[in-house]
Amino acid sequence: MNTTTVKPYTEAQSGKKVQVEQMFDAISPQYDAFNHMMTMGIDYAWRRKAVKLLKSYNPKRVLDVATGTGDFAIEAVKILKPDQVVGLDISEGMLEVGRKKMKERNYDKIVSMVKGDSEHLPFEDQSFEAITVGFGVRNFENLEQGLAEIRRVLHPKGAVAILEPAYPTAFPLKQLFSLYFKGIIPTIGRIFAQDKAAYTYLPNSVKAFPNGKEFLTICNRVGFQNGRWIPLTFGVCSLYILEK
Repeated sequence: MNTTTVKPYTEAQSGKKVQVEQMFDAISPQYDAFNHMMTMGIDYAWRRKAVKLLKSYNPKRVLDVATGTGDFAIEAVKILKPDQVVGLDISEGMLEVGRKKMKERNYDKIVSMVKGDSEHLPFEDQSFEAITVGFGVRNFENLEQGLAEIRRVLHPKGAVAILEPAYPTAFPLKQLFSLYFKGIIPTIGRIFAQDKAAYTYLPNSVKAFPNGKEFLTICNRVGFQNGRWIPLTFGVCSLYILEK
Protein backbone atom coordinates (compact mmCIF):
# COMPACT_ATOMS: atom_id res chain seq x y z
CA MET A 1 0.00 0.00 0.00
CA ASN A 2 1.26 3.52 -0.82
CA THR A 3 0.01 7.07 -0.47
CA THR A 4 -1.35 7.12 -4.02
CA THR A 5 -3.57 4.05 -3.61
CA VAL A 6 -5.04 5.18 -0.26
CA LYS A 7 -8.11 7.25 -1.11
CA PRO A 8 -10.96 8.66 1.00
CA TYR A 9 -13.76 6.94 -0.93
CA THR A 10 -12.65 3.45 -1.90
CA GLU A 11 -15.78 2.69 -3.92
CA ALA A 12 -15.41 5.75 -6.14
CA GLN A 13 -13.56 5.55 -9.46
CA SER A 14 -12.21 9.11 -9.39
CA GLY A 15 -8.55 9.87 -8.67
CA LYS A 16 -7.17 10.65 -5.24
CA LYS A 17 -6.90 14.40 -5.87
CA VAL A 18 -10.58 14.71 -6.78
CA GLN A 19 -11.60 12.64 -3.77
CA VAL A 20 -9.46 14.66 -1.37
CA GLU A 21 -11.09 17.89 -2.61
CA GLN A 22 -14.55 16.33 -2.24
CA MET A 23 -13.74 15.05 1.26
CA PHE A 24 -12.47 18.37 2.61
CA ASP A 25 -15.33 20.29 1.06
CA ALA A 26 -17.70 17.94 2.89
CA ILE A 27 -16.06 18.17 6.33
CA SER A 28 -14.96 21.83 6.22
CA PRO A 29 -17.69 23.18 8.57
CA GLN A 30 -16.66 20.78 11.35
CA TYR A 31 -12.97 20.43 10.50
CA ASP A 32 -11.43 22.83 13.01
CA ALA A 33 -13.46 21.62 15.99
CA PHE A 34 -12.89 17.96 15.20
CA ASN A 35 -9.20 18.38 14.39
CA HIS A 36 -8.40 20.17 17.66
CA MET A 37 -10.52 17.71 19.64
CA MET A 38 -8.78 14.77 17.96
CA THR A 39 -5.33 16.05 18.97
CA MET A 40 -6.56 17.46 22.29
CA GLY A 41 -5.24 20.84 21.19
CA ILE A 42 -1.62 19.72 20.91
CA ASP A 43 -1.63 20.55 17.19
CA TYR A 44 -1.33 24.25 18.13
CA ALA A 45 1.97 23.54 19.88
CA TRP A 46 3.22 21.49 16.93
CA ARG A 47 2.61 24.36 14.52
CA ARG A 48 4.24 26.90 16.82
CA LYS A 49 7.35 24.76 17.14
CA ALA A 50 7.55 24.30 13.38
CA VAL A 51 7.17 28.01 12.65
CA LYS A 52 9.72 29.00 15.29
CA LEU A 53 12.30 26.84 13.52
CA LEU A 54 11.78 28.98 10.41
CA LYS A 55 12.38 32.26 12.23
CA SER A 56 16.15 32.24 11.66
CA TYR A 57 15.55 32.35 7.89
CA ASN A 58 13.87 35.77 8.30
CA PRO A 59 11.23 35.11 5.64
CA LYS A 60 9.33 38.01 4.08
CA ARG A 61 7.07 35.85 1.92
CA VAL A 62 5.58 32.63 3.29
CA LEU A 63 3.59 29.95 1.48
CA ASP A 64 1.34 27.56 3.39
CA VAL A 65 0.66 24.58 1.12
CA ALA A 66 -2.52 22.57 1.78
CA THR A 67 -3.45 25.38 4.14
CA GLY A 68 -6.92 24.05 4.97
CA THR A 69 -8.55 26.67 7.19
CA GLY A 70 -5.28 28.54 7.65
CA ASP A 71 -4.03 27.61 11.14
CA PHE A 72 -0.40 27.33 9.97
CA ALA A 73 -0.70 30.65 8.13
CA ILE A 74 -1.98 32.29 11.31
CA GLU A 75 1.04 31.05 13.29
CA ALA A 76 3.33 32.31 10.53
CA VAL A 77 1.86 35.81 10.81
CA LYS A 78 2.15 35.88 14.60
CA ILE A 79 5.66 34.50 14.88
CA LEU A 80 7.47 35.39 11.64
CA LYS A 81 5.94 38.85 11.03
CA PRO A 82 6.26 38.48 7.25
CA ASP A 83 5.14 40.94 4.59
CA GLN A 84 2.91 38.38 2.91
CA VAL A 85 1.50 34.90 3.53
CA VAL A 86 -0.23 32.85 0.84
CA GLY A 87 -2.39 29.93 1.91
CA LEU A 88 -3.10 27.50 -0.93
CA ASP A 89 -5.58 24.63 -0.86
CA ILE A 90 -7.55 22.50 -3.29
CA SER A 91 -10.75 22.72 -1.22
CA GLU A 92 -12.85 25.84 -1.64
CA GLY A 93 -14.89 24.81 1.40
CA MET A 94 -11.82 24.87 3.65
CA LEU A 95 -10.64 28.16 2.14
CA GLU A 96 -13.97 29.83 2.84
CA VAL A 97 -13.66 28.93 6.53
CA GLY A 98 -10.08 30.18 6.47
CA ARG A 99 -10.98 33.50 4.89
CA LYS A 100 -13.48 34.17 7.68
CA LYS A 101 -10.79 33.40 10.28
CA MET A 102 -8.35 35.81 8.64
CA LYS A 103 -10.92 38.58 8.54
CA GLU A 104 -11.86 38.05 12.20
CA ARG A 105 -8.19 38.41 13.17
CA ASN A 106 -7.53 41.34 10.81
CA TYR A 107 -5.01 39.21 8.96
CA ASP A 108 -6.82 39.39 5.62
CA LYS A 109 -4.52 42.18 4.38
CA ILE A 110 -1.47 39.94 4.95
CA VAL A 111 -2.85 36.47 4.21
CA SER A 112 -4.27 35.54 0.83
CA MET A 113 -6.27 32.29 0.70
CA VAL A 114 -5.92 30.86 -2.81
CA LYS A 115 -7.49 27.83 -4.45
CA GLY A 116 -4.87 25.74 -6.25
CA ASP A 117 -3.21 22.40 -6.82
CA SER A 118 -0.26 21.64 -4.52
CA GLU A 119 1.34 19.57 -7.26
CA HIS A 120 1.16 22.43 -9.79
CA LEU A 121 1.87 25.55 -7.75
CA PRO A 122 0.88 28.77 -9.57
CA PHE A 123 3.97 30.70 -8.48
CA GLU A 124 7.32 31.70 -9.97
CA ASP A 125 10.52 29.88 -9.07
CA GLN A 126 12.13 30.91 -5.76
CA SER A 127 9.11 33.00 -4.69
CA PHE A 128 9.04 32.18 -0.95
CA GLU A 129 11.65 32.22 1.81
CA ALA A 130 9.58 29.89 4.00
CA ILE A 131 7.03 27.19 3.17
CA THR A 132 4.84 25.26 5.59
CA VAL A 133 2.71 22.16 5.06
CA GLY A 134 0.51 20.97 7.90
CA PHE A 135 -0.88 17.45 7.64
CA GLY A 136 -1.24 17.73 3.88
CA VAL A 137 1.72 16.05 2.18
CA ARG A 138 0.26 12.57 2.56
CA ASN A 139 -2.79 13.78 0.61
CA PHE A 140 -0.72 14.46 -2.51
CA GLU A 141 -1.63 12.22 -5.42
CA ASN A 142 1.99 12.26 -6.58
CA LEU A 143 4.24 12.76 -3.54
CA GLU A 144 7.50 13.42 -5.40
CA GLN A 145 5.88 15.85 -7.81
CA GLY A 146 4.35 17.80 -4.94
CA LEU A 147 7.67 17.95 -3.09
CA ALA A 148 9.50 18.99 -6.26
CA GLU A 149 7.02 21.84 -6.75
CA ILE A 150 7.57 23.01 -3.18
CA ARG A 151 11.32 22.98 -3.77
CA ARG A 152 10.91 24.88 -7.04
CA VAL A 153 9.14 27.85 -5.44
CA LEU A 154 11.44 27.91 -2.38
CA HIS A 155 14.15 30.57 -2.24
CA PRO A 156 17.70 29.12 -2.09
CA LYS A 157 18.19 30.64 1.37
CA GLY A 158 14.82 29.53 2.69
CA ALA A 159 13.41 26.43 4.36
CA VAL A 160 10.34 24.20 4.50
CA ALA A 161 8.56 22.95 7.62
CA ILE A 162 6.30 19.90 7.22
CA LEU A 163 4.09 18.33 9.88
CA GLU A 164 2.58 14.87 9.48
CA PRO A 165 0.91 12.53 11.98
CA ALA A 166 2.75 9.27 12.55
CA TYR A 167 2.30 5.95 14.28
CA PRO A 168 4.51 5.66 17.38
CA THR A 169 6.61 2.50 17.57
CA ALA A 170 7.08 1.99 21.32
CA PHE A 171 4.86 -0.29 23.43
CA PRO A 172 2.21 0.40 24.71
CA LEU A 173 1.71 3.74 22.94
CA LYS A 174 1.77 2.01 19.56
CA GLN A 175 -1.17 -0.23 20.51
CA LEU A 176 -3.14 2.56 22.19
CA PHE A 177 -2.62 4.92 19.28
CA SER A 178 -3.70 2.26 16.80
CA LEU A 179 -6.90 1.64 18.77
CA TYR A 180 -7.63 5.36 18.97
CA PHE A 181 -6.89 6.03 15.30
CA LYS A 182 -8.62 2.98 13.82
CA GLY A 183 -11.56 2.62 16.18
CA ILE A 184 -12.46 5.81 17.98
CA ILE A 185 -11.71 8.48 15.37
CA PRO A 186 -13.84 6.96 12.56
CA THR A 187 -16.73 6.54 14.99
CA ILE A 188 -16.53 10.15 16.17
CA GLY A 189 -16.18 11.26 12.55
CA ARG A 190 -19.34 9.42 11.59
CA ILE A 191 -21.30 11.02 14.43
CA PHE A 192 -20.04 14.60 14.29
CA ALA A 193 -18.76 15.07 10.75
CA GLN A 194 -21.30 12.75 9.11
CA ASP A 195 -18.51 11.40 6.92
CA LYS A 196 -17.02 8.22 8.32
CA ALA A 197 -15.00 7.68 5.15
CA ALA A 198 -13.00 10.85 5.79
CA TYR A 199 -11.90 9.70 9.22
CA THR A 200 -11.30 6.13 8.08
CA TYR A 201 -9.03 7.57 5.40
CA LEU A 202 -7.03 9.44 8.06
CA PRO A 203 -5.51 6.40 9.86
CA ASN A 204 -5.09 4.52 6.58
CA SER A 205 -3.21 7.40 4.97
CA VAL A 206 -1.00 7.88 8.03
CA LYS A 207 -0.10 4.20 8.08
CA ALA A 208 0.77 4.25 4.36
CA PHE A 209 2.89 7.40 4.58
CA PRO A 210 6.69 6.99 4.50
CA ASN A 211 7.57 8.32 7.94
CA GLY A 212 10.91 9.50 9.30
CA LYS A 213 14.09 8.54 7.47
CA GLU A 214 12.11 7.02 4.61
CA PHE A 215 10.43 10.36 3.95
CA LEU A 216 13.75 12.21 4.18
CA THR A 217 15.15 9.84 1.55
CA ILE A 218 12.34 10.87 -0.82
CA CYS A 219 13.00 14.55 -0.04
CA ASN A 220 16.67 14.07 -0.85
CA ARG A 221 15.73 12.39 -4.11
CA VAL A 222 13.88 15.49 -5.31
CA GLY A 223 16.79 17.74 -4.35
CA PHE A 224 16.24 18.92 -0.78
CA GLN A 225 19.26 19.16 1.50
CA ASN A 226 20.02 19.22 5.23
CA GLY A 227 16.79 17.44 6.05
CA ARG A 228 15.92 17.04 9.73
CA TRP A 229 13.29 14.76 11.24
CA ILE A 230 12.00 15.72 14.70
CA PRO A 231 9.50 13.32 16.34
CA LEU A 232 6.97 15.17 18.51
CA THR A 233 4.77 14.03 21.43
CA PHE A 234 6.19 10.51 21.77
CA GLY A 235 6.26 10.06 18.01
CA VAL A 236 2.58 10.72 17.18
CA CYS A 237 3.65 13.62 14.94
CA SER A 238 6.70 14.14 12.76
CA LEU A 239 8.23 17.54 12.01
CA TYR A 240 10.54 17.84 9.01
CA ILE A 241 12.77 20.82 8.23
CA LEU A 242 14.17 20.93 4.68
CA GLU A 243 16.48 23.30 2.83
CA LYS A 244 17.06 23.83 -0.87
